[in-house]
Amino acid sequence: MNGRYDVIIIGSGAGGGTLVWRLAGSGKRILIIERGDYVPREKANWDSRAVNVEARYHTREVWRDRDGKPLHPHTSYSVGGNTKFYGAALFRMRERDFGELAHHEGISPAWPIDYADLEPYYTEAERLYAVHGERGADPTEPWASSPYPFPAVSHEPRIQQLNDDLTRAGLRPFPVPLGVRLDEHDPRRSPCIRCSTCDGFPCLVHAKSDAQVMCVDPALRHPNVSLMTNAQVTRLETSASGREVTGVIVRRGGSEELLRGDVVVVSAGAINSAALLLRSASDRHPQGLANGSGVVGRHYMGHVNSVVLAISTTPNPTVFQKTLGLNDFYFGDSDFPYPMGHISFVGKLDAVALSAGAPPFVPGLTLDLMAKHSLDFWLTSEDLPDPENRVTLDRDGNIVLSYAPNNVEAHGRLVKKLEYLLEHIGARHIIRRNLFVGQRIPLAGVAHQNGTVRFGSDPRTSALDVNCRAHEVDNLYVVDGSFFPSSAAVNPALTIMANALRVGDHLLDRLRTTVQEVAHVAR
Repeated sequence: MNGRYDVIIIGSGAGGGTLVWRLAGSGKRILIIERGDYVPREKANWDSRAVNVEARYHTREVWRDRDGKPLHPHTSYSVGGNTKFYGAALFRMRERDFGELAHHEGISPAWPIDYADLEPYYTEAERLYAVHGERGADPTEPWASSPYPFPAVSHEPRIQQLNDDLTRAGLRPFPVPLGVRLDEHDPRRSPCIRCSTCDGFPCLVHAKSDAQVMCVDPALRHPNVSLMTNAQVTRLETSASGREVTGVIVRRGGSEELLRGDVVVVSAGAINSAALLLRSASDRHPQGLANGSGVVGRHYMGHVNSVVLAISTTPNPTVFQKTLGLNDFYFGDSDFPYPMGHISFVGKLDAVALSAGAPPFVPGLTLDLMAKHSLDFWLTSEDLPDPENRVTLDRDGNIVLSYAPNNVEAHGRLVKKLEYLLEHIGARHIIRRNLFVGQRIPLAGVAHQNGTVRFGSDPRTSALDVNCRAHEVDNLYVVDGSFFPSSAAVNPALTIMANALRVGDHLLDRLRTTVQEVAHVAR
């Protein structure tokens, strides 16, 4: 293919990867540009020291925080984006999350679309990413037009015991919806083997439902789709009017090249997508491309997240731990009538993983003993869109990420709720390891990044319209977590995927209309 395409997609993760799958059958000439390469299939894929301590697959890029201090982001550039390393927990946002929602520390704004607008695409995304779950078990789950495509992943005995203990305490634990290629009825043929290296690890046997395996590789079987790897898009150029993107500047192999696309889709992740638009400032777009509203880079959200280690006298030999969730406090309770958030698990931590973030001294315990007896919880609370939480550039064009946590009272309440429950069901709480809250690692964990190029109906307060097209640039779209006006308190991946399918349908209509218009002019 030459340097002109019908559609250029920048980024191949949950947004870009899903979008290219949707568009692949159109026959249009589509190029995916990926900054990284395929994650190598190697023994280190399943090595805890390589992944958790040495950060083998993280970028070596250095960002800055708002005080100018170096920031080493926990993110990776690869085909499939960060879905190569995610835990594959694929939740729908709650129906109430789409409306205005009062929190203890402020308001979570309404989206310009309703849950019903996205529901068919949630259903399709669950099929596409082979989600296993159980409808109706989660008390906050929104209505759905069909069952999960696959049955819930079963609990191992220690997690089943916890499930039963929580149920006896009057709570409603539920199976986490997971995107894994698992067949528990035929384990001999099942791609997934329920190993301990799923959450945070690339899958050596391609059994995790990531964007590369489920979308990009199948799309590349179409002759009209091509992939450019190890290629960083540094700038988007526009026409003299500023109304359309006319050039995509790509750096690879030490040189730059110019590519052209009738439609350009940015899907590099909320931080890098905002940075690219800011780097593409011009006379017509002095604040950054498509940034007449001034919101590009602002309202960064990444959730208020904690890991709680609960050490029990009962050993926890669980291998595949991330099967149980608890949402009883998602929207609050009688003691605190504001949303608190979501409780589930991380992948089972071992002594090596604990060594990467453990306190310098743990009285009377070794890390190995802790790991063998720990229940490793993941807690997520919604952070609210603050315009001062933002992505900017320094004078050399490097990323600066400014973020001050908010909604911390609600998160603290959620932690206390879990501690209370664990104390009363026999899982003695020893230590909480804060990964992404306060100053311990306040910015590096960017897995849930969203909100920096928000969509909306008003061009004065949003950068994108309801179809995720830039208000000010007719052929520019942003299809990743950037478009979120609020973050809810569940993993954003499935919402990004569902929205990519929705925008894909819009683009298919646009591409068909363009062909019809050209044919009409020719006649």
